[in-house]
Amino acid sequence: MQQPQDPPTTERPAPSEDGAARVGPQRGPSRDVGPAGGEATAVGRLAGTVERLRLELERAQAHSAGRAVVEMGVGVLVERLRCGPTEAAGQLESLAEQAGVSTLALAADLVNQAAADQISALARAFVEEAAVPSEQPGQAARPRQPEHPAEPVAVRLRSTEADALAGGDPAAAARAMLDHALRPLGVAAVAVWAAHPDLSLSLAGSAGFQEEEARRWRHVPPGVPTPARRALDERAAVGYPTLAEASLPSVGQHEVRGGRLAVPAGKGGRLIGVLELCWHERLPEQSQPLQRQFEALAEVAAATLEAGGGREPHPPEAADTRFEELRRLTDGLLDPCMVLRVAPDGDDLPPLFVIRHVNPAFVDFAGRPTGAIVGARLLEAYPLAAEEGGLAEKVEHVFATGEPFRTPALRLAALVDGVPLVTRAQVSISRHGDHLAVVWRLDDGTPRVARLLQHAQRLGRIGGFEEDLRTRRIAWNDTLFELHGLPSGAPPIALDQLPDHAHPDDRHALGRFLRTLLHHHRPASTAFRLQRPDGVTRHIRVVAEPVHEPGSGLRTVRGAYQDISAQHWTEVALAATRDQLAQSEQQAAERSRLALQLQHAIMPPARGPLDLPDLRVGVRYRPAEKGHLVGGDWYDALPLPSGDVLLCVGDVAGHGIEAATGMVALRNALRGLAATGAGPAQLLGWLNSVTHHLTDNVTATAVCGLYRPGSRRLRWARAGHPPPVLLRGARATTLPQLGGILLGAVDQAEYEEGELVLAPGDELVMYTDGLIERRDESVQASLAGLMALAEQACGTAAAGADGLEEHLDHLLRYSNADTDDDTCLVGIAVR
Repeated sequence: MQQPQDPPTTERPAPSEDGAARVGPQRGPSRDVGPAGGEATAVGRLAGTVERLRLELERAQAHSAGRAVVEMGVGVLVERLRCGPTEAAGQLESLAEQAGVSTLALAADLVNQAAADQISALARAFVEEAAVPSEQPGQAARPRQPEHPAEPVAVRLRSTEADALAGGDPAAAARAMLDHALRPLGVAAVAVWAAHPDLSLSLAGSAGFQEEEARRWRHVPPGVPTPARRALDERAAVGYPTLAEASLPSVGQHEVRGGRLAVPAGKGGRLIGVLELCWHERLPEQSQPLQRQFEALAEVAAATLEAGGGREPHPPEAADTRFEELRRLTDGLLDPCMVLRVAPDGDDLPPLFVIRHVNPAFVDFAGRPTGAIVGARLLEAYPLAAEEGGLAEKVEHVFATGEPFRTPALRLAALVDGVPLVTRAQVSISRHGDHLAVVWRLDDGTPRVARLLQHAQRLGRIGGFEEDLRTRRIAWNDTLFELHGLPSGAPPIALDQLPDHAHPDDRHALGRFLRTLLHHHRPASTAFRLQRPDGVTRHIRVVAEPVHEPGSGLRTVRGAYQDISAQHWTEVALAATRDQLAQSEQQAAERSRLALQLQHAIMPPARGPLDLPDLRVGVRYRPAEKGHLVGGDWYDALPLPSGDVLLCVGDVAGHGIEAATGMVALRNALRGLAATGAGPAQLLGWLNSVTHHLTDNVTATAVCGLYRPGSRRLRWARAGHPPPVLLRGARATTLPQLGGILLGAVDQAEYEEGELVLAPGDELVMYTDGLIERRDESVQASLAGLMALAEQACGTAAAGADGLEEHLDHLLRYSNADTDDDTCLVGIAVR
């Protein structure tokens, strides 16, 4: 049985750009890396290839279910449009782009429309319940936020169905349900039980349990009261707050002690099995949408059972007493030990060995968790063991001859980030029936390694740190105090205070670094100019990673600073030489710089609040992460001769000098048109004609509003732009989705106009899509995230102008957007 995956908060190796596993903190013994090039052997290259192929296979398996759903959606379009598969696939991508959703989400929606099963009914029910009328007059309708939004529910269930049916057995179905649909709901493990005429049960498939636990529960005799048996007897779903309170035995009763839910699985009115769901915590409240999701998953489980996964069980095999004795023996050892056996599905010569068990004292010398080792083949976990005279050769010899092997110094190697990591250990190998026990004691060279590390830090100008985010304790080594120009007894600088000690031009880069590390909980790195207290500026590179603790989330951040000033000035010199040889690149850089200067001349990235009649307006502009992607975002806040105040935000499609000049033309045109006293809908209609006739292939989106002081009446219209967000009290809502096509698409266009009466204390946020756009979320989900973030910022910001400025800074810093687009943000506070 496949080992359960670690939860998201568990530290796991992350794939690096070269495809190798990136290992976290190193626990345990000393490690020696051979000379550069010393490991560039055929075995090393083969091991690197094996590692890259393994990671590619994992990624392909993770996306296989999504591809299956997309292919079903293409099939629906082939039938409806009477076209070929290639044309249908192109139509699907085009429709998804126009609708502002992912291709997978649109494919799932097409399948749900064409199907008439429980999954499609569940998706339609979520859509119908997605919005409720506003409770306050004059306020926009507020979307109801269900426990899990409609689109992700439909996508998750369709992906689960596709992956389960592709696997063809209940074990694959259990893994698919846990990975795609149940883990987001907090479910820790899942079991698929097959029911038999003699009232016995067999565990047809499971995920999230240890292999030995699943093997012990593969057969339940008649008369044993389990949650699954109760669900079959009552012909209805039964739930228990905790398994202990139910006083019923079941699989994983010592591993997953929280809530249990057993849902009968049947086809055509006939019950053929049970889907059992397990939580670490108490059973959550079972709302009707959740119950319908679980019933749909039980239907998927029934389909796999009926396809052959629920056949009568074979008589229980005799317990593997030899292995159990060996496991108990190795668990009592104080040295690391792993138990190997020949791969059950292989007839290879020489035989391939699988790591079946590791004892509690086992620590992987490459720093990987035991969950990544158990269940893997020996040469998958340690590819370099295949070298001549290596561990694999010794294991094969002991298995073939039965002669024990012992050596005081055997070379052990593993790949870490594509680099061979080598250590030496005392190794003992012995055969026990069909199993092998491999015991090693690693060479303890800790003092020597500590001295080498100190010299390496001194020569490389590197200093390490660790920061506890809860207690605010910060640990620096001596090198860091020297790098920062501080005396050894000075208080260390916290990560979130770094922007205060950096060059102003580098604060945007540090902001992205902190968002990635502290908000998204992902490893991050950046380079910046450190302005030391002694007036010296040093070029520093910082790299850090979050350290997750099981059950408690992010607790600690650790990383390193490196002084790269010498490298920086070398790169500056090389860049100057390259500039002389690349005139075309220099011209492109000049164009980008000109566009950026033009953009900043019209709209500085940050400016103080504007005091207008009855209003206070704050603005922020964040350029694109890539310097050459100068965008066409713009804003304006202007008192008009009529006494109204013009408020607008827009986004010209594209990047570069063309987008910047188009932005200037549209902004100035709208200013001139607004002086006529026309309403916002008429202004956008005129601006659409200007865009269509007077510019060269320019399209744009915009929101235009006219505010009347005194009455505090706001009239507004939109041209394909995201609606503004209104904060009233501690509650955030979006203004209605008024009709209006984007600017420049057609010659003549009409725009719908809305009206809203604001109250003192209200805040209105106008923005461009760079603030909310994500590659993996729909526009509706991104808007919901923005409203939640706005409510959070409203509760923490101070009152008055400072509160408005803090609110805008909070929205920019904690935005979940992951695109490279620039962002324009306008906050309007009513006084």
